[in-house]
Amino acid sequence: MSRTALAFMSYVNVDDQHESGRLTQLRERLSGEVRMQTGAPFDIFQDRKDIAWGQQWQERINQSLDAVTFLIPIITPAFFRSDACRDELERFLKREEELGRGDLILPIYYVSCPALQDKAKREHDKLAQVIAKRQYADWRDLRFEEFTLPPVRKALAKMAEQIVAALERKQKESTRQQPEKESKKAASQDNTFQSGGGTQSIAQGTNAIGTQINYGVPIEFVAQLLQEKQKKELQPVPTVKTEPPTVIVEQRNQGDYATITEALKAVKAGTRILVRPGVYKESIVIDKPVEIIGDGERNDIVIEAFDDFTILFEANNGKIANLTIRQTGNLRYRAVEINQGRLDLEDCDISSLSGNCVSIGSDTDPRLRRNHIHNGVPEGVIVWNRGKGTLEDNEIFTNEMAGVLIWTGGSPTMSHNRIFQNGQTGIRIMEGGGGIFENNDLRGNAKGAWEISPDCEANVQRRGNKE
Repeated sequence: MSRTALAFMSYVNVDDQHESGRLTQLRERLSGEVRMQTGAPFDIFQDRKDIAWGQQWQERINQSLDAVTFLIPIITPAFFRSDACRDELERFLKREEELGRGDLILPIYYVSCPALQDKAKREHDKLAQVIAKRQYADWRDLRFEEFTLPPVRKALAKMAEQIVAALERKQKESTRQQPEKESKKAASQDNTFQSGGGTQSIAQGTNAIGTQINYGVPIEFVAQLLQEKQKKELQPVPTVKTEPPTVIVEQRNQGDYATITEALKAVKAGTRILVRPGVYKESIVIDKPVEIIGDGERNDIVIEAFDDFTILFEANNGKIANLTIRQTGNLRYRAVEINQGRLDLEDCDISSLSGNCVSIGSDTDPRLRRNHIHNGVPEGVIVWNRGKGTLEDNEIFTNEMAGVLIWTGGSPTMSHNRIFQNGQTGIRIMEGGGGIFENNDLRGNAKGAWEISPDCEANVQRRGNKE
């Protein structure tokens, strides 16, 4: 292994803060796993503020092209919004091109990103296209697991094996002195070969989105090499993610169940429940890890409760997506009440005629993304009782009082939300509340963007918001 090998982890700092340092732990564990497999230290630089980061980055990117250096981008929605992350990826792609390699960028897919999942959005982002074509390690489920669990340890070991294989390919390039025939044979084994223009490499990434091939010789020779690779049944770095068992809820008895409540009582943890169009008048209690996803146009898939909560979430983790969720009546019930764990609440339309639209409390840590949250009484979202949560790219509007109320130790992370046309302020913080607020649009509320009580000022971090 090269003594000069190292890596840079490219990530958004606020993501690590929100994860309570979990990305830092991931970096430490991966570094240790490479050392375990090679017996030599393997440094992964993480903090851009560290002097060593700047020195090593400049040296590796601008001066020393012979040293083996990896980039490990942590892919979240915020990654594609970060100028620093985008610049690092672009510069490293140029470095790969100069080296004639395609195996030095090792993405970790940490949180689902619209830029990758949505083909139309991906077409407008060249860097998202690059990541989509790369072989990546899928951590979207592993991020909720302890590092000591076997699936997480195996995933780390596979990533380390990928790094070690890339290092070994570099060593073979530097020591190969065989005739051209032997060189071509070695190329089919280790993905490197000699051409008239010098040493080239082939890297083929395989994932659910696409593949990538880099080559510098006639296409016939490339095809021959790829056929040899297929015969050897070379596999990409495996992920532990598998498709969950799925059931269908359909009111006309054309699915597995006629109501969501029936499905929840019958299925096991880990099941995906697809809900077909219809108006489901029921109050739902989710007490096991499941996914409930609308199968069709969101406006045609309605869950509605009268004088009761619409969804009560009391599981360790789960997902709700692509639904219209309504609470009606006169009593003060919430449309979505999150009392436990980590819920992914995505792409939903949520309203409540007599209570808050969404309640985040009791030490919970959900993820709310791309929802329309409106007509709540008195607020759209309430974060309280040490609740946390990440709110990204939501629209929170036309609620009776504040768009978001944070109190009694609530502390969410909010970025790129649009909070507007609320009866009082956009965000109200009181009684020990706090949080991190970046790049939110808080314009157009009746009494301004903020109401922060004096005792909470020290708990609030505000950056780049439009007020």
